[in-house]
Amino acid sequence: MDTHSHLDQTERQRATFAMNLSLLVGFALLALKMSAWWLTASPAIFSDAAESVIHVVAVGFAVYSLRLSFRPPDRRFPFGYEKIAFFSAGVEGGLICLAALAILAVAVPRLVSGEPAENLDAGMGLVLAASLLTGGLGWYLIKLGKRQRSLVLEANGRHVATDSLTSFGVVAGLLLVRVTGWQILDPLVAIAVAAHILHSGIQMLRASLGGLMDGIDPEMDQEIRGQLDLLTTDLGVEYHALRMRNMGRGVNVELHLLLPYGMPLGDAHHIATTVEERLAKALPYPVYVSSHLEATEDHATVHPEEQTQLPPRGS
Repeated sequence: MDTHSHLDQTERQRATFAMNLSLLVGFALLALKMSAWWLTASPAIFSDAAESVIHVVAVGFAVYSLRLSFRPPDRRFPFGYEKIAFFSAGVEGGLICLAALAILAVAVPRLVSGEPAENLDAGMGLVLAASLLTGGLGWYLIKLGKRQRSLVLEANGRHVATDSLTSFGVVAGLLLVRVTGWQILDPLVAIAVAAHILHSGIQMLRASLGGLMDGIDPEMDQEIRGQLDLLTTDLGVEYHALRMRNMGRGVNVELHLLLPYGMPLGDAHHIATTVEERLAKALPYPVYVSSHLEATEDHATVHPEEQTQLPPRGS
């Protein structure tokens, strides 16, 4: 049974606005940081600007992914388009890793040559302004993404938040250069930034792969099993063969219900429908629920392989 409820129009408009805002702010931040790098020739500031280039490209793809994820299921994609969110997160994570390599390609030669940076005060001012702007945007995107269970929004928000922390780190490093006069700190800060965003990119790639491969989300698994245990106990039935697939915002749930052999089909269908509807209402995110009916009396005969594994409930 399809108990999925799509985001209402207001929530869709809010999500679309948030991503468009992120794209516009991305261009503004890129202009600020490229100006700062042009003024200073600082490897640390270049590292920040390089991440902003990746951010603009990634957000452009994320805007498209978000719009595509709103499409309802059709004959070509009967489970819908929501999984594009995991692909989008993977693209963004891959681009972040490329940015880290680009930063290293600039920072390492400057570390060897020791060439000093210039106009640090003006450059730091521009980067600080950019970091404050990205911090607010990142917080907004993460909050909205969690509320809507949108991986596209949340991944973009975390990228923006990482960008903000990176910018603060760059400013702190350049302040040390300004105070101590140790020019070697500039490329060292850039290398540290590259290591940090490389770690962030790898995490995003892992999350993307896990979603595309239908890996288990432990928190979601525990929540769904807990609700099913309560529902089936209340209705006096058991279940097994539970499977779930995280779609990005919502989740597909499949299970087998064990009912008495002689129960009328109408009564069995009513119980199955009740389980599906109550499970969907009990969970804080959209759900597709599909159930298969089996007889309790001959379950052990039909599925002998399961008798050496877990008991029917929740297996």
